[in-house]
Amino acid sequence: MFESLPMAPPDSILGLAEVFQKDPRQDKVNLTVGVYKDEAGQTPILSSVKQAEARLLQDEKSKGYLAIEGLPDFNRLVVDLVFGGTLDHKRVASAQTPGGTGGLRIGAEMYAHHFTGATAWISQPTWPNHPSIFEAAGLQVQSYPFLNAAKTGLDLQAMLDTLSSKTRPGDLICLHACCHNPTGIDPTPEGWNAISEVLAAKKLIPFIDFAYQGFGDGLEEDAAGVRTILKSNPEAILSVSFSKNFGLYSERVGASMVVTQDENAATAALSQLKQTVRCNYSNPPRHGGAVVGLILADPSLRQIWIDEVKEMRTRISSMRSLFVKEMKGTGVQRDFSFLLDQKGMFSYTGLNPMQADWLKNQKGIYIVGTGRINVAGLTNRNVSSVCHSIAECIESTI
Repeated sequence: MFESLPMAPPDSILGLAEVFQKDPRQDKVNLTVGVYKDEAGQTPILSSVKQAEARLLQDEKSKGYLAIEGLPDFNRLVVDLVFGGTLDHKRVASAQTPGGTGGLRIGAEMYAHHFTGATAWISQPTWPNHPSIFEAAGLQVQSYPFLNAAKTGLDLQAMLDTLSSKTRPGDLICLHACCHNPTGIDPTPEGWNAISEVLAAKKLIPFIDFAYQGFGDGLEEDAAGVRTILKSNPEAILSVSFSKNFGLYSERVGASMVVTQDENAATAALSQLKQTVRCNYSNPPRHGGAVVGLILADPSLRQIWIDEVKEMRTRISSMRSLFVKEMKGTGVQRDFSFLLDQKGMFSYTGLNPMQADWLKNQKGIYIVGTGRINVAGLTNRNVSSVCHSIAECIESTI
């Protein structure tokens, strides 16, 4: 039987990482996979996490199953982190999930099961896993325009026109709360207001992917888009990830949230989230959720974590600025200053698939074929050589 199975295509990003690992060149640079790296090129374990883990190890008394929805304190604290005091928390159903990917799948599957015929609208471009997740959950997938013609900024009007004219009430609109993946381009506050108004007018359901809180402008500032959307839209689904801002990539910590109009609806929504979880992975893993919950609950650990998030955010921002400066210093004719308006780990450079191939083959510099780079993969040691290689690539492939 199994000999008839076809080979699945490699993942567009993780597949490149596998090729990178096999590359024997000592000066190779990986700007593909979306993980934070420090100046030494390592993905560190945060001090707040290590301290929380030590305390948990000392106090832990059981490895028993969690409830289907996960740790109660975790869910309560992450709801507060995302929404603050902007809405009644009793309107929110929250379930701990294995990472943000799990949060996306649980929210999408729950919605698809009860609201058949809905379409999930995703930005073009978006995180490559978005369409696969929504389709696997049973939703139809369409895209709305996001980038301008030069691929250097948001074409808000084209986005609004599509959402106004082509969607139907009840469709899901997938939005990146901040630090858009893969472009790093976010709406302005005025843009978020305009998007919110269209969603409300068309009775669309925001499905917000919140994977990078704290990596843009700050923990509170990065939640502004979510909170703006919810001022005009009483219902929404959110997927929240703690891989990046807690550095808990391998622990798979996230949440699926459903914002409803009242407490009764939230109770029903939680019951449906739990039913969806039960037939997927039954209940979430304990360790990562316990780490996040402890850090958010303890004032001392929480402040250490806030400072560490700021340190990561500042390093990313400084690398983006240095990249633009170094590119200008190469004398290449292309102006990269548009990157300064982008936020978070990712930037759209405007490089094309042929140029991405050239950089990989000629220089051992790995970027995604769309031209997306992980800015956190740059360091003070490698940024100059990366920029000169890109300049040479541009001149060689004109």
